[in-house]
Amino acid sequence: MANWNEPRTTQTGFGSVPRAGGAVVFDEGLRRHMLSIYNYMASGVLLSAVIALVFANSQSLLNSLYQVISTPQGQAIQPTLLGWIVMLAPLGIVLAIRFGGAERFSVGTLKAMFWAYAALFGASISYIVILYTGQSLGATFFAAAGAFAGMSLFGYTTGKNLSALGSFLMMGVIGLIIAMVLNLFFFHSTAFDLAISALGVLIFAGLTAYYTQALKEGYAHVRGTPWEGKQVVLGALTLYIAFINMFLFLLRFMGNSRS
Repeated sequence: MANWNEPRTTQTGFGSVPRAGGAVVFDEGLRRHMLSIYNYMASGVLLSAVIALVFANSQSLLNSLYQVISTPQGQAIQPTLLGWIVMLAPLGIVLAIRFGGAERFSVGTLKAMFWAYAALFGASISYIVILYTGQSLGATFFAAAGAFAGMSLFGYTTGKNLSALGSFLMMGVIGLIIAMVLNLFFFHSTAFDLAISALGVLIFAGLTAYYTQALKEGYAHVRGTPWEGKQVVLGALTLYIAFINMFLFLLRFMGNSRS
């Protein structure tokens, strides 16, 4: 397994070629860059978890966002007006970054937007703490974390170009959204919902590898420029979204309802 915390050692034995000093510096900078991305991403996930727990354990806060209702299939949630705003606000942040032009935002502004995204998303998924048992939530989280780590390591170490796979998976995300909307309003099929969830896990696992490779290769272009700090934040947001979606889709399989 690759160790991103320690500098790669050089070998000068038989058949080896000493590494140039510039290459060593570049590798060390790349490791620090990727570790910064993962640190921000992990901190965002932790913030979301804390916010979700705070809302789930405060009846007044939870009621401001959701109403828990009983259905023939068990408990379900119904967003309030404020709940819809909180659910859609993270999408607004992503669109602001995408179309507002990240080049016009400072690193500080991007960091604030990242933390706001993580906090709002944590509040928006606080209902899962009510609907699912703590044991199943923990098991699903560690399963998602293991899958994320494996796919990210694959993306970091593979010599295969994943650009074509990334384009295909992005089209898959669009198809996934369309399928979810159709099932929500027309089909109402449990089997179709499970199929969508399985595809969702696979798609975001693949995107994790693709994004990791893209961030690794992009370092050469942003190194030593103002974009280096921005890519840390934007890369953390990208990986955060992939991980959270993988977790939520996986929860549909592994989550045990409290009802």
